Amino acid sequence: MSNVTAVPAAPADQALAHFEDEFRFETDCSDVQATLAAGDPDFVLIDARSHALFDQGHVPGAVSLPHGKIIAGKLAAYAPDTLFVTYCAGPHCNGAARAAVRLARLGRPVKIMAGGVTGWLDEGFALEASDRLA
Repeated sequence: MSNVTAVPAAPADQALAHFEDEFRFETDCSDVQATLAAGDPDFVLIDARSHALFDQGHVPGAVSLPHGKIIAGKLAAYAPDTLFVTYCAGPHCNGAARAAVRLARLGRPVKIMAGGVTGWLDEGFALEASDRLA
């Protein structure tokens, strides 16, 4: 018996429910890129990293809103049913999840872009730098 099989897999119905639920909580870089490239996205993409990291390189079309700065006032311009998709540096970073928690606490629909910047680059997509003055 290996470490893989030491704990039995969930029954198929439970596995199906679990994996289907994941799509309610996250999306991937390819789906985000395809939607952004098509124009008129039906979500707002939030870069939850610091403004400095955003300026060095971010997903084109993203809004810089560090997770610690997410408050109701910063969201006032968006309709209450606006879907927010958050990302951070990558799987080694929890900034996207921190942003998602803050958005959910404010009653906003939210998903995480799995992989973050690392995943974006792994897919072969380019980042853009910002000339925004802090």
